[in-house]
Amino acid sequence: MNLSQWFIFFLVIQLVHGLGTWKLYNKAGQKTWLAFVPIYNGIVLMKIINRPSWWVALLFIPVINVIMLIIIWVETVRSFGKNNYLDTILSVLTLGFYSYYLNYFTDVKHIKNRSLMPKSSSGEWVSSILFAIVAATIVHTYSLQPYIIPSSSLEKSLLVGDFLIVSKMHYGPRIPMTTVAMPMVHDTIPILNKKSYLFNDRIEENKTSWINKLQLPYLRIPGWETIKRNEIVVFNQPADTLQDMNDFTPDRNYYKPIDKKTNLVKRCVAIAGDTLEVRQGYVYINGVQNTLPYRAKLQFSYEVTLKPGKSFERSIIEQLKTRYDITDGIYQSGNKIIIPAASNEAVSVFKNHPSVQSINRYVQAEGNRDSLKFPQDPSYDWNRDFFGPLYIPKEDTTIKISLKNIAVYKRVITEYEGNKLSVNGNQIFINGQLTDSYTFKQNYYWMMGDNRHNSIDARRWGFVPFNHVVGKPVFIWMSWNTNGKGFNKIRWERLFSTVHPDGERSSYFVHFLVLLAGWYGYRKWRKRKKTTV
Repeated sequence: MNLSQWFIFFLVIQLVHGLGTWKLYNKAGQKTWLAFVPIYNGIVLMKIINRPSWWVALLFIPVINVIMLIIIWVETVRSFGKNNYLDTILSVLTLGFYSYYLNYFTDVKHIKNRSLMPKSSSGEWVSSILFAIVAATIVHTYSLQPYIIPSSSLEKSLLVGDFLIVSKMHYGPRIPMTTVAMPMVHDTIPILNKKSYLFNDRIEENKTSWINKLQLPYLRIPGWETIKRNEIVVFNQPADTLQDMNDFTPDRNYYKPIDKKTNLVKRCVAIAGDTLEVRQGYVYINGVQNTLPYRAKLQFSYEVTLKPGKSFERSIIEQLKTRYDITDGIYQSGNKIIIPAASNEAVSVFKNHPSVQSINRYVQAEGNRDSLKFPQDPSYDWNRDFFGPLYIPKEDTTIKISLKNIAVYKRVITEYEGNKLSVNGNQIFINGQLTDSYTFKQNYYWMMGDNRHNSIDARRWGFVPFNHVVGKPVFIWMSWNTNGKGFNKIRWERLFSTVHPDGERSSYFVHFLVLLAGWYGYRKWRKRKKTTV
């Protein structure tokens, strides 16, 4: 729904609320007509149920408002003496319409200044859990979100097993578009393996179900900064559909809401307005080779030729992998060894091994088309090592479009910006109008992994729209090494370390422990002081 439709929906909800509670307002000593006044009726209701008026603000926060509605339904009936389990269950199962029964068919009395303490230990436990969920959801949705690195795409900068804190405030927290969803759960409920949100997966052409009308339009609270080149960014996978996350030419009849698409983390090597090109695996921005931060280490695939009569046993290969910090394994075939991903530093050391004759980096030949690479069009002979040049769309910028470049920008124009595009001969029509230009509605970015030969990134799916951006990783609070043993399972040097600052990595774990001990000691001192007084 657009904003005007949501406004109408909001007024309808106010009418439904008023019709179901006007007598209850009157029995609580309030004027009847106040039950129908938008927003103010909420403030009055908080007085009736003896709760703070700021609760009303929580009713306007997507996802959180679903929890708050349940709490308010229950609190309302309890304010009129309905405290047993059956009343609570009926309030929830009828989606609050139990108030209609109380309003029209009972002679309940309002309990003024009622005790807010639950009548039982189980009720107290449930209340505590609900409010903890509300608080955690606010932080998770609008401030900081935990995230774990699942792949070696950004190896050396971020390792598999790094637990991150992602700031949504840097680029601006995005208002949840999916309004009815389970708090703090992304697209799938653990164990149950069911969707965590209400959404109709299959959309027929030119039709939208009532469920999908509950989607909010894209809105974002202003952030502290804009995305800069070479920053690591968490975003929703643009091509993630319900059919296959790796299907980058999806059937439009199957898809996920933007905020429920799979979260990915990559390095933003090009920002809106840049012209990007990849030559021999290296990125060039506006004709100049991109210089990565100190902590970033590019990795490529290599073929190693062993000296005649030399070979490595499996146990030795595992030792070599650890010794030379080679990420994705070493595989031997005859007198050849394949290294899927290694940094220049690792290769420069490994080439001096007495069994190694030569090391050569794999480079796909220029013009040797990879059909899996964006834009998956036969007229583009791009591959992972030779790609582009292409212009990264910038908001309010107009470009010329033609049959030559329409394949590159078609997905932007249709999928991301909601237009209809058709080609008739050598003519291009957008929303039924013949045109040879297009003005972009938002900024786009080019996200790539540092592991250049073993990363599914923008070279597969193309541009990342700003409305898909989640946030900026700022902190590693934990790092788990599955290959380690004992205490070495934890990468202690990475605990409580920053993500983006350049230079050698420093752990602030000891500082954290000192602050924690100081805070604990201060609280103990305050408690002892109050006791003696």
